[in-house]
Amino acid sequence: MSTALFSIIILLPAADTTAANRGADMPISRINHYSIRTTDLEASRRFYTEVMGFSVGPRPPFPFPGLWLYNGPHGVYDNAVVHIIGIDLNDPEGLKKYLGDRDLSYLKGGTGTVDHIAFSATGLAAMREHLKSKDVPHRERTVPALGLHQVFLEDPSKVTLELNYPADEKA
Repeated sequence: MSTALFSIIILLPAADTTAANRGADMPISRINHYSIRTTDLEASRRFYTEVMGFSVGPRPPFPFPGLWLYNGPHGVYDNAVVHIIGIDLNDPEGLKKYLGDRDLSYLKGGTGTVDHIAFSATGLAAMREHLKSKDVPHRERTVPALGLHQVFLEDPSKVTLELNYPADEKA
């Protein structure tokens, strides 16, 4: 197994603890993870481990197939940033009972109303070489006035991922 020469850092805003700004009854501190439903668990595993550099780690014994992909140590569940939900077409009942039913047409064409998921990252040159070596199509752009260079790619389920690098890495 090759080791990727890039890192993905999830930067989370510090929680604002003032009662006026956080809401006394329902404080929300950050995004924890995102989930993807798929009929091709293996394609998602390969993408998130081989392209994104995440690792498969512990997952509760849910009544349906799936994977939790970690960006960091497996002992910290907050590092399980991507949850892959496998759809077993021969036995969908566990998933239906646990998460509810969805028409399979949801799986075609991406993320619906969610446009993309973004990660902060470092190591742009290594990521470019890595994506080239894996034949992963991507596009890039630099955001004017923010000092931000972005790389966009899609996972096997057509979820668009945005990787944000410091613009000075572009050179």
